[in-house]
Amino acid sequence: MAGTLVLEAIVVLLVLPVIATLGGGLTVWSGGYVVGLAVAMILGAGVQGRSWAIPFNLTLQALVLLGFIIDLALGAVGVLFAVVWAYLLYLRKDIKDRESRGLLPGQRG
Repeated sequence: MAGTLVLEAIVVLLVLPVIATLGGGLTVWSGGYVVGLAVAMILGAGVQGRSWAIPFNLTLQALVLLGFIIDLALGAVGVLFAVVWAYLLYLRKDIKDRESRGLLPGQRG
């Protein structure tokens, strides 16, 4: 999940030139929002061992989805990474289920 947050931060920062060129122009508000999200994601990558990490990650994802207010490109990045986060949560649940039933390869015989 930490790697996904760092990757998402990079992609979110790559939205800055798109907003400046194609969007309504880069303003203090839009630039601050995008840079603030990216910084929060990078800092959040360092706290993935905490009990509150997943709610924090999902809150960041919701803020990226709210990026539709800032620019369509940021919202599109939010939709793309929402699918990635949904898949990560599915994989996490699947591994925990297999672990509880003793079906992981390291748990066999």
